Amino acid sequence: MTVEDRAAAYLRRRLPSIPRVAVILGSGMGDLDLGPSSADIPYAKIPGFPQVRVAGHPGRLSFVRGAAILRGRVHFYEGHAMEEVVRPVRVLARLGVVRLVLTNAAGAVNRSLRPGDLMAITDHLNLMGVNPLHGGARFVDLTSIYDTSVLRGMKRGVYAAMAGPSYETPAEIRMLRRLGADAVGMSTVPEAIAARQAGMTVTAISVITNAAAGTTKAPVSHEEVLRTAARARAKVAALLRKILDGPLPEPRRKQRP
Repeated sequence: MTVEDRAAAYLRRRLPSIPRVAVILGSGMGDLDLGPSSADIPYAKIPGFPQVRVAGHPGRLSFVRGAAILRGRVHFYEGHAMEEVVRPVRVLARLGVVRLVLTNAAGAVNRSLRPGDLMAITDHLNLMGVNPLHGGARFVDLTSIYDTSVLRGMKRGVYAAMAGPSYETPAEIRMLRRLGADAVGMSTVPEAIAARQAGMTVTAISVITNAAAGTTKAPVSHEEVLRTAARARAKVAALLRKILDGPLPEPRRKQRP
């Protein structure tokens, strides 16, 4: 039995029912109020779950509205192996989750985006220098990795994933803009790739928390990111409640080597 199998078996015994939808909450959104919780499990108690060490990520799994809510994530820049970064996603797949909703805090590369905006991710640039499928599944199709059908009327854009942990330089932001990125962050893409390979429908939302380096004179800081994310909580919570209460997507085929 793999560590993912053990974690899934542990959660089956402790959750009121099997979730079909899961949400991973990004920086500053870990304590988002999505409704009453009928289970609240620290990551530290789930076999094999990596431990969160970044402010704004509480590290707990809640069961709300019949969905698994992961309050916080681990990041590649913390020193975790990529297989640890995506392990929660693979555990969710074993539980039977068919829709994964990813949220993150991101910097605005596109000058039309402002702090506090929500952006539906339509595509990504994986510039982390690593892929979560390395050594495993090959040739997974990512043509339509992100489902935006439940995000109508929102700003949309391409998310660039950088390895971090430093913020980008002004020159890197100019490069990203030329490459077609609208927002930049240090997460989400590995989870989206792993979820797509597992056959999940993936929806991803960026909370624009700051202007990227070089677009203003102000320095970029994690404290600013958390403050802006906190101001956007009500808007994000309303959107997520709507998704959680909506219909389930049709199951997608798991992609194998």
